[in-house]
Amino acid sequence: MQLSRFTRRLITTVAHALLWTAGLSLALYLRFDGAIDVEWKLRALRLLPVLLAIRIVTFWWTGLFHGILRYAGMPEFRSIVRATTIGSVIIGACGFMVHRVALPRSVYVLEWLLALALTGGLRFAIRMLTDRHSMMSHAAADAPPVILLGAGNAGELFVRDLLRNPSPSLRIAGILDDATDKSGALLHGLRIAGAIEPERLRALAEETGAKRAVLAIPTATGARTREIVSMCRELGIALQTIPSMHDIAAGRARVSLLRDINIEDLLRRDPVNLDETSIERFVAGKRVLVTGAAGSIGSEIVRQVARFRPAHVILLDHNENGLFFLERELRESFPDLRFSVRLADIRDVQRIDQVFAEGRPDVVYHAAAHKHVPLMEENPTEAVRNNVLGSRTVADAAGRFGAEAFVLISTDKAVNPTSVMGTTKRIAEMYIQSLSSRWSATRFVAVRFGNVLGSAGSVVPIFREQIERGGPVRVTHPDMRRFFMTIPEACQLVLQAAALGAGGEIFILDMGEPVKIVDLARDMITLSGLRPDVDVEIEFTGMRPGEKLYEELMLDAEAATATAHPKISIANIVPSSTEHIAAVVDRLDRLSVRVTDPGTIRAELAAIVPESRLTLGPPAMPRTAETDAAHEYAAAEVNA
Repeated sequence: MQLSRFTRRLITTVAHALLWTAGLSLALYLRFDGAIDVEWKLRALRLLPVLLAIRIVTFWWTGLFHGILRYAGMPEFRSIVRATTIGSVIIGACGFMVHRVALPRSVYVLEWLLALALTGGLRFAIRMLTDRHSMMSHAAADAPPVILLGAGNAGELFVRDLLRNPSPSLRIAGILDDATDKSGALLHGLRIAGAIEPERLRALAEETGAKRAVLAIPTATGARTREIVSMCRELGIALQTIPSMHDIAAGRARVSLLRDINIEDLLRRDPVNLDETSIERFVAGKRVLVTGAAGSIGSEIVRQVARFRPAHVILLDHNENGLFFLERELRESFPDLRFSVRLADIRDVQRIDQVFAEGRPDVVYHAAAHKHVPLMEENPTEAVRNNVLGSRTVADAAGRFGAEAFVLISTDKAVNPTSVMGTTKRIAEMYIQSLSSRWSATRFVAVRFGNVLGSAGSVVPIFREQIERGGPVRVTHPDMRRFFMTIPEACQLVLQAAALGAGGEIFILDMGEPVKIVDLARDMITLSGLRPDVDVEIEFTGMRPGEKLYEELMLDAEAATATAHPKISIANIVPSSTEHIAAVVDRLDRLSVRVTDPGTIRAELAAIVPESRLTLGPPAMPRTAETDAAHEYAAAEVNA
């Protein structure tokens, strides 16, 4: 029978009143060793209604009659201590002031201790019985057994969540954990059988009949995760993992919802620890503009910014469909977020000025850019117009309209660039860095990082599609390496770097160790349950135009300076003079309008960035006297 809320609360109140009555009686009994005078009994009887009234009011005021008893935990116990202590102080004061209800001081102390023990014990007894019933029901369920790998905080959350919401599709048959001090211990009644190693896993799987394991170690390194994946694969055990702690904390997932291991897990890096106080100071209550908001990086920056209570967020992009879906997502995930959507091209000076005039953003995150290296090799004019001239348009508007900060999202491809894309991003860095002396009220900074897993156009979705088709998986070169970072990690560090900036810095994010692309391909094939070079072939296609084997985060001459954050440093780059870089960008602007020859644009780009290793013409077009002459002219003009 389903009881009404009023009835449940009435029953709870009566149960507590009986416990408090028993507590006062027992305190009196203990104080006088059972030999209680009639006078003390009368005083206790007179005090009892006062005690019950005060206890009921304090418990109701702290919400202890509104909770669900079987879900009691430490927060509820802290509330019990607070409510009981406040009540005891008031009751003791009444006893001291009114002689008719005065009792020995030790009685008040004993009653306080007993009230804590009895009311706290009631809740934890109900929870223990409920959990035991859930466990017994769960254990009796005809469900496939699974082995839990990890008995830390995440593993405990997983078991607890599972016991509270028992599912017939899952039954924990055993637990393994690498911590030696946990071996043999019990986790919610389930014994930890030892370390995560092949022999123990095999023995536990054979003993329980488990064909499936759940990884619950969010702090495991990528190397350790690969070991566990390989171990389970060799034993024929399917492996899944719990959602990330970030998703759970953000309310996007429950612990008991499982997912397959993905490539981000295998490349797992140390968790990012943010100075959220400084980020909140930087963002909270501010009007924030994000360009390229519909893209992988821009949309994640929006999600991260939304956590820090901005006054308003302006989403700017020329991708209509992307903005439409992002708007829908934000309305569902962040219902209290105030935001507006602006469809605009960052190259349109009038439209950008209109957006700034209307929105008056305090902080600008400039993520809009053309990023595909081979495409930009074939279309260098468009790369200039978007990556250089578009960045100039937004940055100049930020300065003119008095934004507090402008953050350029840059790339490791801007270091010793061999591509048009990398060279244009380096010129954008140079322009942004020079603006600090022109617009002193605005802090202009750039943030450099490498590839992000799962972003539009990254190798991960491309490899995944090739694997689904049965191969081959195409890798350009067996020795090609790249830095990788997850999208949330990169965007969190962008917010952190922006909060650190004083103006003029080029921040570099710690990308960890570079990863061989062929190893990435092999891991993805393995995760798909297939064998590399057996079920799915790996084919080497040769390097594409503008690519290089290794990416760098800074030049040899750019000694990095540490910051307050261990994963963020500053490249020591002397900024170009404002007049010089402004003249260079103006000349690019003129060339992009009147010159149709890609070789001329490439020559100009190569001349502007001395460390650039651009070829003078597109790979399909051989060098000609015309392009060589254009390069010589551009170099002479820049040097002049």
